[in-house]
Amino acid sequence: MVNKKVGVYRKYLEPVPVDPSGQPLAKSKWPKKRSFCWVARWFSSEGKRHSRSFRTKREAQSFAAQKQIQIQDARTAGLLAVSLREFHIEHKQLMQGNVAARTLALHLATLESLAGFLGWDQPLHSIGVRDIERFRASRLATGIGAATANKDLTVLKRLFNLAILRRYLIKGGNPCNEVPKLKIGSIRKVIIRPETFASIYSWAPDAFWRAFLVTLYTAGLRLREATNLTWQDIDFESYELHITRKEAAGLVQAWTPKDHQMRMIPLPAQTVNLLAAWQSVAPEGCPYVFMKQTRWDYYRRQVERGRWREGQDLLNNLLKRFKTICRRVGTRPYTLHDMRRTCITNWAGQLPIHVVQQLAGHSNMRTTQRYYLLVQPQDLQKARAIQASLLGLIHEADLADAPGGRWSESSLQGEIPRPGFGEAPRALE
Repeated sequence: MVNKKVGVYRKYLEPVPVDPSGQPLAKSKWPKKRSFCWVARWFSSEGKRHSRSFRTKREAQSFAAQKQIQIQDARTAGLLAVSLREFHIEHKQLMQGNVAARTLALHLATLESLAGFLGWDQPLHSIGVRDIERFRASRLATGIGAATANKDLTVLKRLFNLAILRRYLIKGGNPCNEVPKLKIGSIRKVIIRPETFASIYSWAPDAFWRAFLVTLYTAGLRLREATNLTWQDIDFESYELHITRKEAAGLVQAWTPKDHQMRMIPLPAQTVNLLAAWQSVAPEGCPYVFMKQTRWDYYRRQVERGRWREGQDLLNNLLKRFKTICRRVGTRPYTLHDMRRTCITNWAGQLPIHVVQQLAGHSNMRTTQRYYLLVQPQDLQKARAIQASLLGLIHEADLADAPGGRWSESSLQGEIPRPGFGEAPRALE
């Protein structure tokens, strides 16, 4: 029978001491004659022995008390035993329709990666911090980036939290909580200046692209919000665009916004006019705003034949074609999300932050502040003017770095300038 108790013991680091006659000393005298550390030892549910070393007994006892709670017998804790395989099957069934199809696919793919590393029959409650660290190291060894590894950790943390709610793990038993994310250096976010966007717009090949680019640039839509936009979502009289949940009906696919809430975005007259121009030549009978004739014909056939997959992209290759336009303009390869970031940044320069949060569709204001409130050139000019005003009381001539000034580097360091050969010493002013 496996011992479920976590014990604390001394671990001696030196050979057994001997007396002057060469005889080993009694064990009771070892602590004073032999260096040691404290060790917490326990057995996993598979019978494998584990240990962890500490400098003091108090540290070892504190760890042992926490570990004892984590590895207590599942029946005693009132938990349900489940393997990774069983959890994977159940999670797929329970979350179907409760989260976006792509989110569920990400959950299942991450679980499959973990099960492929630890084994499908690995008991869920036996997975510890070291297992998560080993899994991440193996993923990094395949060449993935730190951001992807952090995404894996975030998904696993969510999955283990769900396991706690389902009574497969004890409260506080999420092994991902003790694994820190990898540090990633921030990169400079870009915005598309008005003159740059005007150049990109001038290379738009048709009415579709003119309406699509201007809508993203002035409404700050996410790509999936734009591709799932229907003509009913646009109020041409009030100059408003509505982001709302869609239910599956006819040729309209079920879809839910990322923030799960409806929001209204005001549109400028130029955007409404371009949308009206595109509507006049858009495919007849197509409910979606941004869908060309060729894609509409293919989409309609697939839906009528029952071959359209849930969660499948309504449009494809948009980013590739947008980058082609940028290349022809001769500018940097912007992304479609850069237009959303630009729009939100422009809003933030004129509107209160809570209004920007609502228009952007962020459930948390910190997201708006962290990723979209970028410093623009005019902000730097204002900052430069403020700093210059602080020096307004100093005469311009005194700010010039001209030789012969009354102070020198040596005087600032507390040294008295030495007179030259044949010169009389000068007194400090």
